[in-house]
Amino acid sequence: MRPRDESLHESMVRRGMSRRAFLQFTAAMAAALALPMSYAPRIATAITTSPRIPVIWLRGQGCGGETRALLQAPNPTTAELLLELVSVEYHEALMARSGASAEEARRHAQEIAPGSYIAIVEGAVPTGDNGVYCTVGGRAFSEVVREVCGGALATIAVGSCAVDGGAPAAAGGTTGSDGVGAIVSDATLVNLPGCPVNVVNLTATIVHYLTFKAAPATDARHRPLFAYGNLLHNQCERRAHFEFGEFAMTWGDEGAQRGWCLYKLGCKGPENFSNCPTERYAEGASWPVAAGHGCIGCTSPASWDAMGPAYDRLPGPLPFAPQVTADQLGLALVGGVAAATVLHGGASAIRLRRWAAEERRASAPAAADSEAEEGGP
Repeated sequence: MRPRDESLHESMVRRGMSRRAFLQFTAAMAAALALPMSYAPRIATAITTSPRIPVIWLRGQGCGGETRALLQAPNPTTAELLLELVSVEYHEALMARSGASAEEARRHAQEIAPGSYIAIVEGAVPTGDNGVYCTVGGRAFSEVVREVCGGALATIAVGSCAVDGGAPAAAGGTTGSDGVGAIVSDATLVNLPGCPVNVVNLTATIVHYLTFKAAPATDARHRPLFAYGNLLHNQCERRAHFEFGEFAMTWGDEGAQRGWCLYKLGCKGPENFSNCPTERYAEGASWPVAAGHGCIGCTSPASWDAMGPAYDRLPGPLPFAPQVTADQLGLALVGGVAAATVLHGGASAIRLRRWAAEERRASAPAAADSEAEEGGP
């Protein structure tokens, strides 16, 4: 991380990053935010002139996958540029301080930048038995979350555990875990679900703050539309095989080896919203379906219960007719729409003929009167 008084451009030069690489990064951010390429210069200006945003990164009940996703990538990385854009004042896995000294650093960061820092929360927030299942400095993690997020400019929940409790909140759990939004209901919240979160989405969210001084547009679940506004299935490179009915039936069969659709092996792409097929992971290297594994729906609400088991097909969309599959329903809907269109067109034609007949009847007496006047006595 660069010194506070060092500009982003100076830090780039010190790290050996070229101007071209930086411009490629800004173009990638514009693409990730679903903005026209004309916004890339504006993004470049914003992130080179804006002050670094203080960040307090909290870690709750989870596997640490978000931090690992941030750090384990090729060089130079989106993750590195993210760390250049922000000033990480507290992160228990990245800071040299520990124990009471680390907690003092966190409190100091809250005091010197009240209402102007970003809180990033990783992991679920246990509330069972007064929060004893996750404590920080002798305090329940839920208390720390309320304190830090309550005074933040914005709160970003990274990973499914932080968004809605994730695996710790699945059926059978005993820790009473939940997501950040349920703990701090009045926070300015941006949810970035995933297991783990894609660092591109986190970086793009912060770049949006720097460029537009506001959070990106979100859906009803506080998920940015640029990342979670489109159905994964519609972006998947195997979508054509789905349309042609070409499915892998067992792992390793001819269909699997030829890259056919994994829907019948449990892929949850038809019900999952995310940009995994376009942004991918590990700096765009790959994503589960490209690697031959179906989507497990990890960005969906309560995914461990709602989308499991991972290798079972999606349940029938009609509870009163479980034998009807999603693709059969789709064909039926298409047929229904076509039939409705034909009926609508037929009804419209009948109405037009009726109106024309009425107009002819209405004009007939007027025409007769006109002819009588022209003949005269």
